[in-house]
Amino acid sequence: MKFKVKKLYLSTGHINVAVLNYLDAREFNFHRGDRIRLKNGKDEAVAIIDTTNSDFVVPKGTIGLMDESITCLGKKCIKCIDAYPEPSPGSVELIKNKLNKKILSYNDYVEIIHDIVYNKLTAQEIAFFISALYINEPTLDEIVHLTKAVVRTGDTFLIENEKILDKHCIGGVPGNRTTMLVVPIIAAAGLFMPKTSSRAITSPSGTADTVETLCSVSFSINEMKKIVKKTNACLVWGGSLNLAPADDKIIVIEKPLSLDVESLLLTSIMAKKKTVSATHVLIDIPYGKGAKVETRSKALHLKKMFNILGKKLDMKIDVIITDGTQPIGNGIGPLLEARDVLYVLTRNEKRPHDLERKSLFIAGRMLELGGKAKKFQGYKAAKEILESGKAYRKFDEIVREQKGIIFDPEKIKLADYKHDVKSKKSGKITGIDNKFISKIAVLVGCPKDKKSGIYLYKHKNDKVKYGDVLYTIYSQSKEHLSFALMNIKDFNGFIIK
Repeated sequence: MKFKVKKLYLSTGHINVAVLNYLDAREFNFHRGDRIRLKNGKDEAVAIIDTTNSDFVVPKGTIGLMDESITCLGKKCIKCIDAYPEPSPGSVELIKNKLNKKILSYNDYVEIIHDIVYNKLTAQEIAFFISALYINEPTLDEIVHLTKAVVRTGDTFLIENEKILDKHCIGGVPGNRTTMLVVPIIAAAGLFMPKTSSRAITSPSGTADTVETLCSVSFSINEMKKIVKKTNACLVWGGSLNLAPADDKIIVIEKPLSLDVESLLLTSIMAKKKTVSATHVLIDIPYGKGAKVETRSKALHLKKMFNILGKKLDMKIDVIITDGTQPIGNGIGPLLEARDVLYVLTRNEKRPHDLERKSLFIAGRMLELGGKAKKFQGYKAAKEILESGKAYRKFDEIVREQKGIIFDPEKIKLADYKHDVKSKKSGKITGIDNKFISKIAVLVGCPKDKKSGIYLYKHKNDKVKYGDVLYTIYSQSKEHLSFALMNIKDFNGFIIK
C-alpha cells in the first residue's frame, strides 16, 4: 500500500500514531489500535492506527503522521510512504505471561523494554506491563534483569576512573535542593560526580529546573564528558541524553494513577545510576506524612532492597533515612530554590540552615563512601570545603562550563505579583503539608514560570502569633495567584496548635 503523507503537527508524547481515513481503513481491513509498518526508503517505523471520518483532517489515499512517526522515519520532507500490516510484537505475549504470575527471564525483559523504547507498544500495553509488576511482585533476580534491560536499551556515560559517585533522593519533599550543594563539595574534594537530574513532572521544581536558572542543562554525552573531565562533575538534565529512555516512557504511563510500583522505583533509580557508570551511590529516603515514603517501616524495607541490589549490580550503596515531614530550605520554585543554594554557597546570613545541614550530612557520608574522609569525619570535611569557599568556586566553574553565570542572590528579581499568607491563630507549628504546599506552588506557575513559587518564613516547631507571615506566594500571573488564593481559603498548609 502506498499513501500520500500529511504531517499533522501533533504529538502523542511517546507513541507512534498514524491516522487513516475511515474509507481506507475499511478497504484494507484496518481497525483502530492495529499496527502498521511504515517504510521511507531505508527508514522504518511501526505505528498504531487511528482513524478519522473527516476528509479535511486526512483525505482518502493519505496517511496522517504525528511528530513521533515523522522523527522515526528520518526525513522532514516525506511526500509518499509505503505501508504494511504489522503483527503484535512478541513482548505482548510476555506481558500476558507476567499477568499470569510467570517469572520472566533477562531476555524477556530486554524484549519488553526494547519495544517500549522503540514505540512498538501502545500506552494500554505498557499500562498492562506496569499493572503486571504491581499485582505480581517480581523476584529479586527479575528486578536485576529489568534494571539491566533498561540500561542495555539506552546509552551509557563512560569515563575512566575507579570511583564515580552519585546520589538520589526518593522525593516528595518541596525544596530539598541538596544536589546543587553536594555536587560541588564532592567535586572540590577531587572525586568524580557526573550528576544527571530530572525535571519536575508534578512538583514545583526538579533539580534540572532549578539549575537551569543559572546555566544550560541540555548536553550530549560527549559534551557532558568534556564538562566532567574539566570540573570533576556536572549538573545536567537526564532527559537530554539517551540514558535509560525506557524509564521516562514508563513514568508517563505510571503517573496518572500514582501507582507505587516498588520494582519500577528500584529499577528507575538503579538503572540511572548504572548508566552514568556510578560505583558509589548514596540514596536518600525522606519519610513522613506527605513524602513519597510515609512510614519508617517502608523506608527500612527500601533501604534493605537498595543494599541487596547494589551488591548484585556491583555498586557500593549507602542509604540514609531522613525527615520528610516538611519542606527543606525556604524557597520552593526554580529561582527561589537557586537563591537558597547561592545563599548557602556564599555564606549569606539569609541562608536556610536546614538545607545546609542536610547537604553537609549527605556530602559527608559521600566523602566517607568515596574514601576522602574517615568514618564519622565526613561532615567536618564537607563543612571545611563549604566554609573555605572551595565549594562555591567549584560550583562557579561547573556553571561556567555549562554556559552560564552565577548571579548575585540579593539582586534576584522574583515574580511581579505576590501575597503574604498569614497565621490565623497563635501557637506552635506542628506540621506542614508537603503535598498542599507543592500544589500551591504549581498553581502559581511552577516550574514553567521560573520566578514563581513560595518563600517560607516559618517551619515546623516554630512558634507563631496571630498575623505572623507564614509564607509569601509569588506569581507571574495575576489570574494564577487569584486561583491559588481560592485554594488556601480554608487551609493554608500549616497545622498550628
